[in-house]
Amino acid sequence: MALSESAFFQWRNVRLLPILHNRVEFADEVRRQFEAYAPDVVAVEYPETLKPQILRGVARLPLLSVVHYGEADGALTYLLVEPADAQVEAIRLALDAGIPVAFVDRDTEAYPQDVSALPDSYAIKRIGHFPYCRSCLDYLDKGPVPANDALRERTIAYHLQCLNLQAARVLFVGGLGHLPGIMGLLEKPQTDVIGRRRRVGVGLAHLHRDSSREIMSEMPFLSAAYENGRSKSDPAGIDRLKIQARLIQAARKNHWKNSKEELSPVQIRILNKFARNYALLTGRLAPDFYQLVIAARGAADDNFAYEIWDLGSDYPWQTEAPGLPVLRLSGEDLFLGNKLIRFHRRLKTLRRRLVPVPVRKKIRERHPDEWREGFNGSAICSYPPEDVAIEGYGDYLKKRALEIKSEENNRVEPFTCSMREGLDIRETIRDWSRGTIYVKNEQPFTGRVGSVAIVFDPDTAPRDGAEQFPWRVTWLGEHAQESDMAFYSTPAGAVMDGPGISRCHYGGFMLTYPPLRVYDIWRDPFFDTARNKPERLLMAALDYSLEKHVVYVSADPPSGRCLGMASRLGKKIIYLPIGTFSPVTLKNLRTFHVLDGHHVRKYAHAFIHPAAGGPSVRR
Repeated sequence: MALSESAFFQWRNVRLLPILHNRVEFADEVRRQFEAYAPDVVAVEYPETLKPQILRGVARLPLLSVVHYGEADGALTYLLVEPADAQVEAIRLALDAGIPVAFVDRDTEAYPQDVSALPDSYAIKRIGHFPYCRSCLDYLDKGPVPANDALRERTIAYHLQCLNLQAARVLFVGGLGHLPGIMGLLEKPQTDVIGRRRRVGVGLAHLHRDSSREIMSEMPFLSAAYENGRSKSDPAGIDRLKIQARLIQAARKNHWKNSKEELSPVQIRILNKFARNYALLTGRLAPDFYQLVIAARGAADDNFAYEIWDLGSDYPWQTEAPGLPVLRLSGEDLFLGNKLIRFHRRLKTLRRRLVPVPVRKKIRERHPDEWREGFNGSAICSYPPEDVAIEGYGDYLKKRALEIKSEENNRVEPFTCSMREGLDIRETIRDWSRGTIYVKNEQPFTGRVGSVAIVFDPDTAPRDGAEQFPWRVTWLGEHAQESDMAFYSTPAGAVMDGPGISRCHYGGFMLTYPPLRVYDIWRDPFFDTARNKPERLLMAALDYSLEKHVVYVSADPPSGRCLGMASRLGKKIIYLPIGTFSPVTLKNLRTFHVLDGHHVRKYAHAFIHPAAGGPSVRR
């Protein structure tokens, strides 16, 4: 059969639009060609026996439906009606335009799954639909056609020949693998193929929300984006890479909201590179949903991977009253060969015991926001175990800073007349050819550390115009073993873990010892020259330190303003990059609890568990 010279597959007044089933790029192409061709009839590769239920399912979109029926051998067959399928889109466009829809396929049972390896459909966005299909046709196996396929192609060719005589313009949407056989049969007169004309027991059900997370052909987030964009006349169509980038940004915001961790641009680049390389290894141009989740876990952690999965697998159109039976399906029911992934999220949970022991029933809120409404905040106090952890980590930072400065004072020099603190073996061996002997010259580091300041998030560029850590507090030590503390954090009373127990996250804090000396640094006009919260913390640490040295832990080094203040006060700042410390310990350290009065300490341990936060550091 001779094709037209244009970039379409055309036979007389029938345009053949080959597709790969359940790929959003082909659904987008159907929409584009439907608008350009303006057909009088749309023909799809579905059997007439399923027409009433499929049309009902398409009319329910964007609600998801499942056409189901039993075959002669007792096997159950399920057909998902979803918006990203090209045939469903063709039917939908025809119904919206008020033109007839012809179901031209043969009802065939026990049809094997097609496992042909074809190029990634994303190539259509770069080279176009027609060049993609021509390349695939050159690649497809030219061997003998299976009997079932031959009967189906004869049935389709017969119906298309009939439609050719009935309508001026016919648009046929069908599988790419059947195109060569159909094109060859169209040039010869065909007769109707004997087959099933009626099927009993065909039903339509509403797909359960949980099942939509597992069995949709495309990532639900991508299908939802396609559904939202159907009404927009965008000639460029949908781009799955842009949708995936949108998903990553949305998951990034949720990760910040739920875990108070912000992914750096470097991590996002690593994620995209990981996903791209993973896709290329499997012969794809764009990563699929599973590869995206795995890349998120590799670039960040399981918490962020879960956010990607939770958003990516959410299909927003659901209803409490679908008007149909609700059906739950899994990947095994549709023989999808799903991959299993487990998320080891860091959540606040009770530790499982090896033997059953009697436990008290967990107290829950009687109504939403009960604990939040009962949080007064007029006589707040801290949770003692977390105080111990903070003090222990502060002592650790002081010792670490002194060790680093002591090592910086060590010198290696050639041996002349004194062995100093001993022979330096490494440098001596390195310069062995010259015969020079090197010795260690260790100069003691004098002074101690008086204050510690840690900045987790400078919060200098408020997101959406609002500070993420607006609560600014100065706490005095309750006894001689505690330091005075100033910090900025998320507000108390926003997140509740129990009655009178609020969970907060530090943006940064300052510790200074001995206690009972610090005035509220956030209202002290002496520190009003500070341009941001980290500068105010460091200035207060310098001013209240009784020792010569102050430890400053942050992603950015101290500003020139703080260095000048330290010089005027005769003190020195020991800067330690926050990236040199364990991110797990720092994350646990950031979480703390505010109690609504000292009486809450009596039962707080029943609601606050080690998994909820707090580093395992001893003083």
